[in-house]
Amino acid sequence: MGRWALWLALMLCLAAFWAGVLPAVGALPAADEEGNQDESLESKTLSAEDQVKDHSAGTRVVAGQIFLESGKSDSQSENEENFHSREEEKENSLEELNSLEMSNLLNKDLEEAEIQSPVLTAIGGTADGEPCHFPFLFMEKEYAECTADGREDGRLWCATTYDYKKDQKWGFCESEEQSNKRRQMQEAEDVYQIGMKILNESSKKAQKKVAYQYLLKAADMNHTKAMEKVSYALLFGDYLKQNIQSSKELFEKLTEEGSPKGQMALGFLYASGLGVNSSQAKALVYYTFGALGGNLIAHMILGYRYWAGIGVLQSCESALTHYRLVANHVASDISLTGGTVVQRIRLADEVENPGMASGMLEEDLIQYYQFLAEKGDVQAQVGLGQLHLHGGRGVEQNHQRAFEYFNQAANAGNSHAMAFLGKMYSEGSDVVPQSNETALQYFKKAADMGNPVGQSGLGMAYLYGRGVPVNYELALKYFQKAAEQGWVDGQLQLGSMYYNGIGVKKDYKQALKYFNLASQGGHILAFYNLAQMHATGTGVMRSCHTAVELFKNVCERGRWSERLMTAYNSYKDGDSNSAVVQYLLLAEQGYEVAQSNAAFILDQKASIVGENETYPRALLHWNRAASQGYTVARIKLGDYHFYGFGTDVDYETAFIHYRLASEQQHSAQAMFNLGYMHEKGLGIKQDIHLAKRFYDMAAEASPDAQVPVFLALCKLGVIYSLQYIREINIREVFSRIDMDQLLGPEWDLYLMTIIALLLGTIIAYRQRQHQAIPRPAGLRPAVPQQEPPPEHQPPQ
Repeated sequence: MGRWALWLALMLCLAAFWAGVLPAVGALPAADEEGNQDESLESKTLSAEDQVKDHSAGTRVVAGQIFLESGKSDSQSENEENFHSREEEKENSLEELNSLEMSNLLNKDLEEAEIQSPVLTAIGGTADGEPCHFPFLFMEKEYAECTADGREDGRLWCATTYDYKKDQKWGFCESEEQSNKRRQMQEAEDVYQIGMKILNESSKKAQKKVAYQYLLKAADMNHTKAMEKVSYALLFGDYLKQNIQSSKELFEKLTEEGSPKGQMALGFLYASGLGVNSSQAKALVYYTFGALGGNLIAHMILGYRYWAGIGVLQSCESALTHYRLVANHVASDISLTGGTVVQRIRLADEVENPGMASGMLEEDLIQYYQFLAEKGDVQAQVGLGQLHLHGGRGVEQNHQRAFEYFNQAANAGNSHAMAFLGKMYSEGSDVVPQSNETALQYFKKAADMGNPVGQSGLGMAYLYGRGVPVNYELALKYFQKAAEQGWVDGQLQLGSMYYNGIGVKKDYKQALKYFNLASQGGHILAFYNLAQMHATGTGVMRSCHTAVELFKNVCERGRWSERLMTAYNSYKDGDSNSAVVQYLLLAEQGYEVAQSNAAFILDQKASIVGENETYPRALLHWNRAASQGYTVARIKLGDYHFYGFGTDVDYETAFIHYRLASEQQHSAQAMFNLGYMHEKGLGIKQDIHLAKRFYDMAAEASPDAQVPVFLALCKLGVIYSLQYIREINIREVFSRIDMDQLLGPEWDLYLMTIIALLLGTIIAYRQRQHQAIPRPAGLRPAVPQQEPPPEHQPPQ
């Protein structure tokens, strides 16, 4: 019996492992975020149930957007059977490993395990050592579990017979120590809930600081979730003073308790060398444990490490496994109104090009649009509504204000506002109650006016049967109308219908076409669907590399991307230490913009790391950003090797980086640098002709390079002339010149004539200068008289 139980445990562990690691085809259900957006910025953890659950079962849709469980057609059932073939293959492989007898024994053990339940034994009281009886009757009420009713100290107890009043037999369900611990944890939970309530309901910084004081108190009482919140706040300096050492101690404590968030964060500290000596081996171990515990950020970090070969052997398939798991959850969070906008602001670009738009809206400009909206400008109302609906560009997400702006524009007859109101009613929120009927009315009004957003919403209503009977033909018709006008939602849903053969004949080529069109508009689910098709080779040649890049794009649209704006605001507020830590964590997740921004701040000698470590760490992140195609990072790598920042001076390596930036990204700066290195012969043989060529290429590549190129070419011309003069013998040149042959036999007469004419001209010019009229002695120069006033003054 014990042997089979051991086999059972082993098989359950294997099932949990493969369910958590094997790629799922359909979108996974969203993990529980406790209604807390701030916590999702730190990390998102899969529960054990989520990891073991087979998410692909019962779904046939790439993005989880199309299929309805009810009302399947025969063709849909056939598609679903094909879709589940992979699960059947796994089951067949298990059957080959286990005999029929073993299966029966395992099933028997499972049944016995389900039947058996832990038996509570009474402690003390009048029935010490006797088993608790459930249910039991107390004060005319039945109890199916231990209770604290009837006791002032709150200690749990149970009766050992059914009727407590009759038999008076009872005992405690816990020892006094256990009772005290339970009450302490309950008190900590109450304090934690108070803090979270304040944190979620208030947008004011002062109130959030108060909330974290409650969380600090709960963390001191060893409340796990409170410790997670406080440790991240101490790490990033969010509403608490930044303290890397205190956060490290909390992370270590959380790791001992098995917290995936703590494990992931401790791995980050070892990877970045914050508060500890840097160790990529320890970082990898903690990241792995965090991923096995279901932490999505840990999965994302491992995906990037396997993709880029950081600390591990490069493996596209391993990267695909981790990225797909995270992408499933990101895709499942995408609603009809779409996800939040990800702001990718590069600090280096802002410094190099101060006038370049960063995508952020100035406060004065927002107030101007608000003024226009109040005056009845419909376009301003719709624009502000969309800004507040999705958030981004310096505007916080605010559904209440979005609803108000859309209402004003819709009352003025704007079809776009009507369509977005339909979206808000269809999705539902704390501000707008979910109502299919109201959403349908707005979608119909907008669609009748030819609005593609309304047409797409109406197509969704007919596809899902929201307020109307399911009608795939009408859904297809409205999606086609929306897609023809370039609306990404219509293109996405049309692609999904062709992919699954719903309302049309299954056609992967058409599905690929519409997914590509939607991806050009930046739709997250379009990237997700394309990634699934490339990962499985459906309709296209299988490409692991393409699938990983697409899944990575999806993963970077997760809620944790909001940390990019938090870090940027910290930097703008002058808190570089907080900003660099946040950018470093995002850099570990593979965000190129975070890698370049972290390197940029480290390049400015951030005080959070030692002075001798800033350049080597900056060099590391410039290198990672450059490997993802960022031109400025590639040029920075050349600069670091050219000047010896964080590494030895190496002109040849600098030349290689400049050449890559020149050839791959056509960088004018890189071309200019190559011209200079050719001119000086640094890392390459000196060649003035090649130097001029690269200078000319730089001037052609960018108008901004024309002035420095002109100066460089002038300098190059002087150098070339001097070099030419040095290379020739002047005396030998003059000795070879035959003036009689060059100017004729009378050349000396011509020369004397020219000299005489020049002398005569000079003498005549000087004589003319001295022929001035003599001034009488003692006579002073007359003071010039003032002009008389005009006779006719202009009228005053």
